[in-house]
Amino acid sequence: MGTTSTAQRGRGRPRKMAVPEAVTTALRLVNEEGLDALTMRRLATALDVQAGTLYRHFATKQALLAAMAEELLAGCAGPLPHGLTWQGQLAELAGRLRTALLAHRDGARVYAGTHSVGPNTLGFADTLVGVLLETGLSAEAATRAMFTIINFTVGHTLEEQAARELTGSDLPVALLMLHTALDPRVYPNLAAAEPTLTGTDFDGHFAHGLNLLLRGLADPSPAEPELNL
Repeated sequence: MGTTSTAQRGRGRPRKMAVPEAVTTALRLVNEEGLDALTMRRLATALDVQAGTLYRHFATKQALLAAMAEELLAGCAGPLPHGLTWQGQLAELAGRLRTALLAHRDGARVYAGTHSVGPNTLGFADTLVGVLLETGLSAEAATRAMFTIINFTVGHTLEEQAARELTGSDLPVALLMLHTALDPRVYPNLAAAEPTLTGTDFDGHFAHGLNLLLRGLADPSPAEPELNL
């Protein structure tokens, strides 16, 4: 039997909605149509509820995005494999975050700027900080390092997903524009690095950047003062 629509119910009791159902449906809509197409009204229609029903659970769209981000991180704070060095543990956690965001269209955009206080988000951050504390960092330094690793991972994944959205003729056109702009007489350094600039080795880019961060954590050069920005 099909789902009874709001119109068919007429003046009957409004359909009840559970928060997990709303979050799952919102992620499905993003996967199908992209984040820009997700509105509270669009989600309410997909759930067959009134918009007011949604707002009783999510006061703003940002609150909905926070709940979606919390769902994205499910499992990211699970037990770490035995035998990993602290660098390996941090790489494992950063990789889990990237994989979780890549599992959904616009996943990095959904996650960016949210402030979930759910167990998936806090558990992941707590595990990450815990690994950093075991290296001897202070709580402040470990937390700053945690932000750096997460921000790098999210930023990289934002760019990666944006590049992957360039399908069909869009990607060749973008690459041709870049090739044309890289006049070696004007930009000799970039022109020499064109294969890397135009490459799509996202795994390699991510691994390289993360390795740089981990090396910095392993050798913070305490004798050198921090930059005043």
